[in-house]
Amino acid sequence: MDNDVYGHVNNVVYYSWFDTAVNGYLIEQGALDIHQGDTIGLVIETQCNYFAPLAFPQTIEAGLRVARLGGSSVRYEVGLFAEGEAMSAACGHFVHVYVGRGDRRPRPLPQKLRQALQPLCPAA
Repeated sequence: MDNDVYGHVNNVVYYSWFDTAVNGYLIEQGALDIHQGDTIGLVIETQCNYFAPLAFPQTIEAGLRVARLGGSSVRYEVGLFAEGEAMSAACGHFVHVYVGRGDRRPRPLPQKLRQALQPLCPAA
């Protein structure tokens, strides 16, 4: 994932970082088992706004929050920052619909997942 011909990380990589930030958090919280879990998240919507380029070998930091916690879906919002910077280089969102691993039909958010996400919801 080194720099592209324009000297910065290609925009498609930002989406990979979004995915890493969300799934890394869920795995650390014990709320997502990517290998054996009955419920998995499928991305149904995504968007990114770019404000400044990022380039290898910069260290990238991510900020994560939950904008909407539904019955079977979650809207995640992610900010990407060059290490130590106060302003984001990019921000975006994506929506996961949680479905059964085998049947791919929507499922209610498992309680453990909901509990892991609750602290990321802005105060009402």
